[in-house]
Amino acid sequence: MYSEAIVEQYRETNELVALCDNNLGRLRMRAEWAAGRGVEAPTYLDTEFDRMIAETKPDVVIVTSKDATHDQYICRALELGCDVITEKPMTIDEHKCQRILDTQQCTGRKCTVTFNYRYSPPRTQMKELLLSGIIGDIVSVDFHWLLDTSHGADYFRRWHRNKRNSGGLLVHKATHHFDLINWWLSTVPEHVYAEGARNFYLPATAQRYGLTRRSERCLDCLEAAKCPFYLDLRAYPDLVEIYLKNEQFDGYFRDRCVFSDEIDIEDTAHLVVRYRSGVTMSYSLHAFMPWEGYIVSLNGTQGRLEHITQETVYISGDGTTPGETRPGETRIRVFPHFQSPYEVDVWPSSGGHGGADPVMLGVLFDPTTGPDQYLRAADQRAAAWSIMTGITANRSMERGRPVRIDELVHGLELPDYAVPEK
Repeated sequence: MYSEAIVEQYRETNELVALCDNNLGRLRMRAEWAAGRGVEAPTYLDTEFDRMIAETKPDVVIVTSKDATHDQYICRALELGCDVITEKPMTIDEHKCQRILDTQQCTGRKCTVTFNYRYSPPRTQMKELLLSGIIGDIVSVDFHWLLDTSHGADYFRRWHRNKRNSGGLLVHKATHHFDLINWWLSTVPEHVYAEGARNFYLPATAQRYGLTRRSERCLDCLEAAKCPFYLDLRAYPDLVEIYLKNEQFDGYFRDRCVFSDEIDIEDTAHLVVRYRSGVTMSYSLHAFMPWEGYIVSLNGTQGRLEHITQETVYISGDGTTPGETRPGETRIRVFPHFQSPYEVDVWPSSGGHGGADPVMLGVLFDPTTGPDQYLRAADQRAAAWSIMTGITANRSMERGRPVRIDELVHGLELPDYAVPEK
């Protein structure tokens, strides 16, 4: 997504100066793609990162590697004098988070984290409604996120299935959700209590489906004909090009069995989060639902604001636009005290992640973009408050008790959207 934006739409004001990856095949493939558009970008393996910076002298490094390695490239780029744009989540645990915060503070370089959900028109509209005080002061939030048996299952096929890589779905996926709440409410979390488990993506579930002759990957599985979660990589040209043709370089299989014993992330989680403003949130995440989307309700001193959306079905890299909102399935309702409830006309959106991606790319790569009244751009502070909700939830599940965020990290400053304490 980022390389396409730089090479195609925003090439008048941006230049792709290098590509770096740990898979030689994918690296060559992307370099050939850029060359076909008139851009000769030298390539470097991940072990040559420092040499790449020295030879190509980039202003900004964009980090889109596996979550567990984000801190390595973020910190080294900052130390070498570059600004950074990084995919979410910024990192996966409190130690790596502290390292990034300390390195940014020491270097003074800019670190941008791409929370694209903020840029989705309906979600920006929610921010505007809350800023207007439409339901008074917020007291509590009920937030339920559903991942379906297409997109949700995909996290259990890929490297995300292990916490050492992704931090689990409460870090990798829910960082979006926790950031939305922080940003919507202009506050930050203080402590978290969590319960979670793997309840569905289990060998026992495969047994209930009658899948007794499973393989560790779909490509050579004897149960392919009757498994509802079977993924045929060969049916998707992009997945063939990106993954199947390049397995020889790193041994990474994109189609691992969703019922594998090797999975160690939760598919079900419930949290209670307390915020500095006094708001409490109940949050749930389920990764095996019949539809994809979320339901959020905000309760205030003057009423209730409800927002629901359904997203399109997809698996990552299948060639479709990821996370588009389904037409007619996004609603915002206001329930004022002592008055009749009413629907709010939802701002139209189109494009990836609820129409967010095109807007966010403009903010990242168009230098003429002016000030943003919604403060949608996020830095390492906002990213840390978001991931620390999920990281603290992981620690709460391990310890069986509520955990304070300041038990895990120190020196975490308030983000720009946060209202200072009175």
